[in-house]
Amino acid sequence: MKKIGLFIIGAIAAVTLFANLGSLAVLAVSLVILYYAWKRWMKAETTMKKLFWIAIGIIAFVASASNAPALIAVAAAYVLYVVYKKWNETKQTKEIDDPFAHFEKQWAELERSF
Repeated sequence: MKKIGLFIIGAIAAVTLFANLGSLAVLAVSLVILYYAWKRWMKAETTMKKLFWIAIGIIAFVASASNAPALIAVAAAYVLYVVYKKWNETKQTKEIDDPFAHFEKQWAELERSF
């Protein structure tokens, strides 16, 4: 039953991710342009170059801010990651801290050795 729930959540997250893949790509490109504009603004020596890179940076910032659905795609990708981890995890058996249980196990090992 747990696998069915994980499958349904994963399917919804995958559809959401693929539906917003275009806005995610535009967000990535605009963030790269914004980073490049920031780096070039820091290296610019003249005022005109600084103003030019500020204008490019503002345009890239507005373009990245207008892609709010890309944040939904990022959240869907995270949900897919969590579902993948939960799907592949193995059940851990608890080790019993009862001293008599250890005694029984050791006694059984001792009997097998003789």
